[in-house]
Amino acid sequence: MSNRNLLASPCWEGHDLGQALPDSPHAVSVALPRWKDVIAYEEEDPNCLKALHAIYPRFGLNPLVAEVAKYALELKGLTTNSAWPYPNKATAEKAQHHCQRVAASGETIISEVLGLHCLIADQKAAPSAKKFWQHTGLGASSRQAAIALKKEQPPTNSAGTLARKKIRQRIAKIYSCKEDLVQLHPSGMAALTTALEAIKELLPQRPTLQLGFPYVDVLKLPQEIFEGGELLLNTQPNLLAKELDKRQPSAIIVELPSNPMLQCIDLPRVAELAHERGIPVIADDTIGSAINIDAIPYADLIFSSLTKSFAGRGDILAGSLVISPNSDWKNELKSLLANAALTPIADADAIALEETSRDITTRIPTLNKACSKLKSRLKEHPAVSRVLHPDSCPNFQALMRPGAGHGCLLSFELFGGLEKTKKFYDALKVCKGPSLGTSFTLVCPYVLLAHYKELKWAEQCGVPPHLLRVSVGLEDPLILWERFEKALMA
Repeated sequence: MSNRNLLASPCWEGHDLGQALPDSPHAVSVALPRWKDVIAYEEEDPNCLKALHAIYPRFGLNPLVAEVAKYALELKGLTTNSAWPYPNKATAEKAQHHCQRVAASGETIISEVLGLHCLIADQKAAPSAKKFWQHTGLGASSRQAAIALKKEQPPTNSAGTLARKKIRQRIAKIYSCKEDLVQLHPSGMAALTTALEAIKELLPQRPTLQLGFPYVDVLKLPQEIFEGGELLLNTQPNLLAKELDKRQPSAIIVELPSNPMLQCIDLPRVAELAHERGIPVIADDTIGSAINIDAIPYADLIFSSLTKSFAGRGDILAGSLVISPNSDWKNELKSLLANAALTPIADADAIALEETSRDITTRIPTLNKACSKLKSRLKEHPAVSRVLHPDSCPNFQALMRPGAGHGCLLSFELFGGLEKTKKFYDALKVCKGPSLGTSFTLVCPYVLLAHYKELKWAEQCGVPPHLLRVSVGLEDPLILWERFEKALMA
């Protein structure tokens, strides 16, 4: 691991392709510095994939996790199969049951390897195994793999328990709720998976309904793994009321704000319509951050990817699930969630997360201000045709806490469309790759990374392929703007 300072020396040039962001064996982002690198990554070009030293953990296997998987296959003599390491047997069995349900002709076995449980899938079952891994976020973490491979020392159980307690207390303070209403999970999607397990018991055999342009896995998880998930882009109250009566979903899922358009639905009104019909509301406040917005009065369950701004480091996968103390289902959800949770965040990940989140109440406001400054400058630049930021959304502002900001994320388009955007992207001297909330600025053509095989659909939803998403970091705002300004002249 090098000491490369990504604030001062970002990974932005061609030779940086595949560098872990940050330079850590547990990094959750990877450098895709040129537009052609993004295309090569999405097209699964072997030369591009070979260059990657990291990958977003749910989109593929971290190199350490991949090493455990390879060992499991070699041990069983099944090298043409795929292996998916899980932290415990119950989670691996959940993945196996999914494969048996949707790929009955495929074969899977569970093998305990180095203290982890690997789901080994043949070629027929492999697509289902991959979908479960990606959408649920329940897979073994890179730190668990490193410990299994004896590349890192395991922490004591007491240290992990203490770290989890401190994190729950920190989150409970942010949400102004009791600690027993906070659950920690190995990822944000694992938190949503647990929420949907509980909802399935509460209101069985009914699909969920997601409102607004979706983060791909938040929509795919109920569609692929649970009872189905429907999408409604038009959230006008009159139409929504009719749709709720017609569809009778098991829950409404909302993102606060949406990714990458950074717009909010009218959460108070949505919650009113849903609760009148006995439908719980699940909110994802990852991008807005509970430091900035308060969904507790309206949502019944709030999940968040702690991987992002809460951790801020880019090398910890974690999630939280909070039960609203105001929910009519509070007691039922507490009981159901306790039974639904398959695995907690691992000791090593909890310890790292506790340490890096200690400055959360000062770091988030700094990111808020830095993002607002960049947004203002981009809006004024003649090369920029549109800037998307939550400060233009009244529904977001209605949820804001006193003195709060709008988060670290913005999106924008350039005049000149795709060709101009490619030149700008290649010339921009900041880190370029997936994820958000890191201390260093991260830029990506989000639509290509999230919706490459459905670009026409995304564009029909008003989300063009040349839209760029920026997660603003802790660089000096003037230096950051100089980098953007020079690239805009490309």
